[in-house]
Amino acid sequence: MQLPANAFKAALRAGRPQIGLWLGLADAYASELLASTGFDWLAIDAEHAPNDPRSVLAQLQAVAPYPVQPVVRTACGDATLLKQYLDIGAQTLLVPMVESAEQAARVVAATRYPPAGMRGVGSALARAARWNQVDDYLHRCDREICLLVQVESVAGVDNLAAIAATEGVDGVLFGPADLAASLGLLGKTADARVQDAIAHGIKTVRTAGKAPGVLSAEPGIARKYLGLGALFVAVGIDTTLLVRAARELRAVFQDVAGAPQP
Repeated sequence: MQLPANAFKAALRAGRPQIGLWLGLADAYASELLASTGFDWLAIDAEHAPNDPRSVLAQLQAVAPYPVQPVVRTACGDATLLKQYLDIGAQTLLVPMVESAEQAARVVAATRYPPAGMRGVGSALARAARWNQVDDYLHRCDREICLLVQVESVAGVDNLAAIAATEGVDGVLFGPADLAASLGLLGKTADARVQDAIAHGIKTVRTAGKAPGVLSAEPGIARKYLGLGALFVAVGIDTTLLVRAARELRAVFQDVAGAPQP
């Protein structure tokens, strides 16, 4: 059995921009529905959404038949947690709140088997290895693992060049909301200081030969990031899309709210 190819990682290395959608509904049926809509990648959020390894596994299985790459955002960079997500078949991980090259190096080590790292060996139990049926999985899996780290604080921005230069880090995603908060601008992601930090960060990551990414549900801002050189941009969030569509539909019938029925 062949090791599944990571088309997302290949696209980033080739410099092809990838457009994604953020998933927070934590439901396999919803994830499969969205996998059919043409996005290049889907971020399965286990940091702020109520996901765990079992619910993420169900979503990985649900989207597998579709030409879209899942990206699993973990709750943290804990080595045991990263091992679990890799074993259930996640090939692209996004680790939040990385603030130093040393932290980035620890995260990289958690995704590599010894002697290159400290990932525990359990391929007989792992969907990733198709339960030891993938040819030479232990020695070949690294080539398809894509590691993204998230920089979303002043400390992370200050150390960005070193973080991006860390061997094994494939890309850096900027979190506008947390970065704004770290700058003392809670809720003000459009502030020039936040936007300037991200613009400079995109340039820094590209200079390091890595892929920069951002999440922005504002089409104009998302296009600006792409124009600046961002290679993976999430342009919407499933929860936001659902709430917006439901509110807009309800508003169409606002005039009959409470009206007497004939």
